Amino acid sequence: MTQVSTSDTSANPNAAYTALGFDFGTTRIGVAFGQSLTGQGRPLNPLKANEGIPNWDTISALVEEWLPDAFVVGLPLNMDGSENEMCQRARKFAKRLHGRYNRPYHMMDERLSSYEAKGHVIAQGGHRNFKENSVDGLAAQMILESWFAQQASQPEE
Repeated sequence: MTQVSTSDTSANPNAAYTALGFDFGTTRIGVAFGQSLTGQGRPLNPLKANEGIPNWDTISALVEEWLPDAFVVGLPLNMDGSENEMCQRARKFAKRLHGRYNRPYHMMDERLSSYEAKGHVIAQGGHRNFKENSVDGLAAQMILESWFAQQASQPEE
């Protein structure tokens, strides 16, 4: 996974910071919370969405509870790296997060994150019914941790 775009405001690489990560979808949105000091995240309960529109009150409650410094939203690029309609929707979601909560957002290539999350659950002996047993939070965690790892590996300016 690689970072493909960020908002104008970047996180200070020398300071510890927190972020909420999102795996955008039209019926569910995976959510994870993490912090840069350890580069780790933890999945939270997925959010229901109606055609990609979340309950903004629920997101507001998450922002109030976790107080993130930034948002990281997965960008579902095609395997060849080209964009599709879902990319546009994920970007729109990220821009709305920024507009509502005045925090920077970062887009992260999420190709295969849901596939990897499903593989992880199966390897751990979990259920294969992913409609009932969502992996969206785990996918959001993988997106967020990949972004933290990429930030840690960038040379300081």
